[in-house]
Amino acid sequence: MSNLTLVDRYDRNLNYLRVSITDRCNLKCLYCMPRELIPKLSHREILSYEEILRVVKVGAALGISKIRITGGEPLVRKGVYRFLSQLTRMEGLQDISLTTNAVLLKDNISKIRSVNIKRINVSLDTLNKAKFKHITGYDFFDQIWEGIHLARKMGFYPIKINVVPLKGINDDELVDIAGLSIKYPFHIRFIEYMPMGSSQISSDRHLLAPEIKERIHRLGKLIPVDRSLNDGPAERFKLESAQGEIGFIRPISQHFCSTCNRLRLTASGQLRPCLMSDDQEDLKSLLRQGCSDAEIAKGFLNAVRRKPSEHKLIDDDHARISSQMCAIGG
Repeated sequence: MSNLTLVDRYDRNLNYLRVSITDRCNLKCLYCMPRELIPKLSHREILSYEEILRVVKVGAALGISKIRITGGEPLVRKGVYRFLSQLTRMEGLQDISLTTNAVLLKDNISKIRSVNIKRINVSLDTLNKAKFKHITGYDFFDQIWEGIHLARKMGFYPIKINVVPLKGINDDELVDIAGLSIKYPFHIRFIEYMPMGSSQISSDRHLLAPEIKERIHRLGKLIPVDRSLNDGPAERFKLESAQGEIGFIRPISQHFCSTCNRLRLTASGQLRPCLMSDDQEDLKSLLRQGCSDAEIAKGFLNAVRRKPSEHKLIDDDHARISSQMCAIGG
């Protein structure tokens, strides 16, 4: 496999794999969970940790160097810390991080630190306790806020706070949320809502980056931050004298498809070349038929070959992805 590389038809080097280890979550966010309940995957239907590690190892041999562990909520799966410990010792991986809703962060932060995870993303769409319960279905704001600050005190950096701005839901808090970057070394990420599956969010709730920038401009001038090698798609800025920074992820208003370096492994063992497409390569079937590493590598290459030049949500008002965000990992 040493002569194989994950470079697609558009000369994009795909070195970033997002890995969902469960479709289960301990929140029911409006923009993630469908109106109707969908059945969760059984334990047999999701990849075992051993299967995930094998896929990642093959990916690393092909050039995957950056891994983000997602869910659902990854911390709800049993055995996650042993898995993370094995993952962080894998040769070839340079950047391993974790996305969490932080419900379980406070009680498990020492375990996360002990397995050499130093970077976390936290999904947090409001600073208002009542609104948090409305958005997520649960009254967990206080323990999440405590967990975030405990992570900061323990030296996790950067701590990225992911925010999905939505009209009439949390758009009145954009200044306060952006202002967190002044007081704390947090990286605030405003992410445009992506229409997927059977969401509870209608199109009139969408809020795009230009309007978000306009609303927070009273905090001061947004000073561009130079990009680094392992940066994601965020446009990065700092406010003057701020400890942290503010970023905008714009899959709708200014998509970043031409520089996308991501593949996604779902909890059910499907390798997806694009978040905004239902196309996927079935690695689980290969694994459970006793395949060789070379066959897994071929699965990676098939997915890379089919990665589209860009998503179609902008060109086609009727385009919608049938897969649920909670089942893919974002």
